Parts: sequence; structure tokens; C-alpha cells
Amino acid sequence: MKQPQKPSEPSDEENQEFDFEQELLEVERSLVALKERYKQIQRDRRKQKQLQYKFNELNQNKHHTPEIKAELRQIQQQLEVLEVCLESQLFSWRSFKEPFWQAVRFGGLGVIIGWILKSCGG
Repeated sequence: MKQPQKPSEPSDEENQEFDFEQELLEVERSLVALKERYKQIQRDRRKQKQLQYKFNELNQNKHHTPEIKAELRQIQQQLEVLEVCLESQLFSWRSFKEPFWQAVRFGGLGVIIGWILKSCGG
């Protein structure tokens, strides 16, 4: 009688292929996220220019009625929010995550090596 075959372990080549596919999927997801962030930045910059133009146009008026003053304050608040959004979209935790952990890792390694050298040097 034939004995049932045990499922074999994936080979190193299969593991490497799987790892490559996973990395490729991650790169594709990152690219999609980057494209979306870029489109959002472009929209925010367009809106920022429109609001700045409208703000300047209203501000040039010599007679500021309470309605114009209120609209100017509202536009100024929207501009501030857009500025924060643009700054936060350019710098995200994901862009700093890898360098941050590398600095922590190698900085910590440097401290440990320094302690070892100091203890050896007496």
C-alpha cells in the first residue's frame, strides 16, 4: 500500500518568490498611497491659491463691513488649516519610520561598543 505523502516544506526558492511577491505588493500599495497623497496636495494647493486670491481681493476693499471681516476671518482660518494639511502630508511617520529605527539601532550599538571599549581600556 502507498503511504500518504506528507506535505513538503516550501523550498528556499519558493520562499524567496513568496517574499518577493509580498514586497512587490507592498511597493504597489505604497505607490498608490503616494499617488493619492500627491493628488491631495495638488488639490489643497489649488484651493490655497483660490482662497489667497479671494482674501487679497476682499482685503483691498477700503470699507470693511462686518460681513467682509467675518469672511476674511473664515478665509484666514481655512488657509491655516490648508497650510497644516500640506505640511503634514509632506512629512508622515512612514517616511521617517525606517531611518528612525536605523538610528536607534545603530546609535544603541555605538553606545554598547563604547561601553565595551571603555571597560577594556580601563
